Amino acid sequence: MASQEFQAKLMSLQSNLLNFAFMLTSNRDNAYDLLQDTTLKALDNESKYTENTNFKGWVFTIMRNIFINNYRRVARSATVVDQTEDLYHLNISQDSGFESPEGSFTAGEITDAINEFSDDYRIPFSMHVAGYKYEEIAQKMNLPLGTVKSRIFFARKKLQERFADYR
Repeated sequence: MASQEFQAKLMSLQSNLLNFAFMLTSNRDNAYDLLQDTTLKALDNESKYTENTNFKGWVFTIMRNIFINNYRRVARSATVVDQTEDLYHLNISQDSGFESPEGSFTAGEITDAINEFSDDYRIPFSMHVAGYKYEEIAQKMNLPLGTVKSRIFFARKKLQERFADYR
């Protein structure tokens, strides 16, 4: 494919690429930046494009990969490195609520309320809060999946009713 033909095809896709970029970023300025990065990368890699390949798919794949790489870069840069000797910042949840005495009291109240549930509700709810998936809880407790889901739902509902005044 001649260079001018390649450029003409690329320019004809600009509006489609901009729509796709906006869908990915949900921000007009970021979409224009992504479009510009994609166009530049496609032009830089023109020699890597082979005939009889879906040109539109090739360019859209470039855009998607640039977006993913940028997202990963931002996520990595947002990672906090704890330099404290005892890893204090890593060992405490950032939204634990223990910044104030009121938050500590509330967390204790919630724990007490959960411990007052019967085992039928307390165990699946505690496992769910700990990060277990519904299927894993059902398997470990030898219960049907629907039973586990409803018990967790009713445990949440009981907590909401008990702490309705905190809203």
